[in-house]
Amino acid sequence: MKVTILQLDIEWGSPLENISRAESLMAQEPDSDLYVLPEMWSTGFATEPQGLAESEATNVALKWMRDTAKERQCAISGTLAIITEDHKYLNRHYFIDGRNGIESYYDKHHLFRYGHEDRYYESGNNHTIVEYNGFRILLLTCYDLRFPVWSRYADALQYDAIICAANWPESRQNAWQILTRARAIENQAYLIGCNRVGDDKYCHYKGMSAIISPIGKTLASCQADKQTSVSFSLDLETLNHQRQKFQVLDDRDIR
Repeated sequence: MKVTILQLDIEWGSPLENISRAESLMAQEPDSDLYVLPEMWSTGFATEPQGLAESEATNVALKWMRDTAKERQCAISGTLAIITEDHKYLNRHYFIDGRNGIESYYDKHHLFRYGHEDRYYESGNNHTIVEYNGFRILLLTCYDLRFPVWSRYADALQYDAIICAANWPESRQNAWQILTRARAIENQAYLIGCNRVGDDKYCHYKGMSAIISPIGKTLASCQADKQTSVSFSLDLETLNHQRQKFQVLDDRDIR
């Protein structure tokens, strides 16, 4: 399965401009099976979502994800700021499967209290694993990466890859690089970490998005501080061979 990370320089509050930037990066890798976008890729990390969050019915970025996935016969993943019919705000991670017409989502569980995300957003309480191209894929969002128990591979939470969409600032870049590798190693799974670049009024974002192997090796990575893309083809047979050869998961703690 060919995966392409779209490391965007997100223009604040400008969905149409951010769609244009995503399309320009996708054009460089036109034959991917899965495209992965950062957290709140259409607006920036809107901790105060009034005027920026949209309903699913009117969200131009969500419509673009649906239409593009269907047109390209691929899948697209990324998070959006959503307001529900009962006026709740959600940081919702969508996985749009354009081949099979299946739409899945995960509502961010660990809201970033340090940045006051919890003041307006509702926390999700359910894991989401999607099945695509033979892979079982766990969806995570940014701050979730710091909490290994939430994403721990278990009898009731079995997967082959993790997608983590993020707005992870340069000031904590070291943690991003360590935690993406830790989550891959401890769960013997591929990890696709998509971070943004550029600036908003809060932070500078360095990017350094990467695809990590089940043994913590960097398989592909984006250049720092640059809007760019990177691709790598994940192989399920290789993953299963590594898990069978070195059976760490059989000795995991039962929670």
